[in-house]
Amino acid sequence: MSVHVVGTGENLWSISKLYNVSIRSIVSVNGLTSTALVPGLALYIPDNTLPNRAYRIKTGDYPWKIAQQFNSSLSLISAANPGVDLNHLRVGQIISIPSTIHLEINTLGFLVPSAETTTLSILDSLSSQLTFLAVVNYSFTDKGFAFMETDDSVIIAKCNQVSITPLLMIRNFTAKGFSAELAGKVLGNSTYRQNLVASIVNLTITRGFSGVSLDLEFIPPANRKDFNLFLIELKKQLGELILQVNVHAKTADLPTNRIVGAYDYAAIGNTVDLMAVMTLDYGYPGGPPDPISPIRWVEQVINYALTKTDPGKMLIAMALYGYDKEVITKETKGFSVLDAQNQAILNRASIQFDDSAKSPWYRYWSGTKEHVVWFEDIRSYIEKYTLIDVYQLVGTTFWQISLPAPQNWAYVSNNINVVKIEVEPI
Repeated sequence: MSVHVVGTGENLWSISKLYNVSIRSIVSVNGLTSTALVPGLALYIPDNTLPNRAYRIKTGDYPWKIAQQFNSSLSLISAANPGVDLNHLRVGQIISIPSTIHLEINTLGFLVPSAETTTLSILDSLSSQLTFLAVVNYSFTDKGFAFMETDDSVIIAKCNQVSITPLLMIRNFTAKGFSAELAGKVLGNSTYRQNLVASIVNLTITRGFSGVSLDLEFIPPANRKDFNLFLIELKKQLGELILQVNVHAKTADLPTNRIVGAYDYAAIGNTVDLMAVMTLDYGYPGGPPDPISPIRWVEQVINYALTKTDPGKMLIAMALYGYDKEVITKETKGFSVLDAQNQAILNRASIQFDDSAKSPWYRYWSGTKEHVVWFEDIRSYIEKYTLIDVYQLVGTTFWQISLPAPQNWAYVSNNINVVKIEVEPI
């Protein structure tokens, strides 16, 4: 599949003729609500173009050897890398390789339970594109007793039916949001900590989950060692069941920082089965208009994390949302990447692409108020899948799958082999 960035004066008819694909296909793959377009809109075109793999040159590599490894050819590789002399490749250089051998990764989607019909429909549509589903439905009391917020039996059963591995996702989340106080109180007390371990394991087993997805945010830095002890005990009690932990992104160890200080990447990576680094919200709600997940920052995070943990355990996060910010007040509205795209079209706002961040954005006015919207599109997703390929990471997470992102799922379906695993509940 190809990517086409709409130019001034272009329309769906001319683009469909250019690629010899139907207008209906382009509309469907990109989630368009009409035939209207705006300059700068990135369209994912369902043609027969080979997927591109990303490869970093190593000592001893030869062009013919690389072509053979990826079931490609020198002519295809040369065409995909204009200006690159294949006979003078440098160690560390990254090249694109058209290949029939797809990138193979684990994918984890987060899902907040909602209307049953909607939830089941989402799982049906994404059944081949998810390894894991983390059901965002559990929290805990100030004495460490985990509890379920709503009945999720139907979701677990559906996961088993469509070969998605279900994980119990637990957070230190209250009516006021993530609670540093709740995390600190429970982790800092050995009795409460044991309560939390025992109750999580009990719910995981009795509810029929294949493991746990842990999302404890804003843990007080003073509880860094307590968090490590908690993870060790939790993994011990889970046994062969999966322990996946989500951690805030950082590019250096900042042990006193209130957001990332409690995360000891090395200790966490040594204990858990999977560690997902939350490479999103660089441009955060209430902050200035900034890209949600700029590629330069994502790569810095990856490079730091890989000094502490195994790439075979590491996932990065992808945002299925955008942020609309009123420039003066910084008031922020979050919505799906599809809604962000289609709002640009509705407002006739030309979409810009920040080449440094590899992220799309646009500006529009609502009355006298200026708004800036940063979101993700097929171009920014491809950049992140390229990093996963180059750094040989185990996979990615998606927050959250109830937010429509048709370009992303079309890319996964056509370019990636999603790993499927079976974990037998205890």
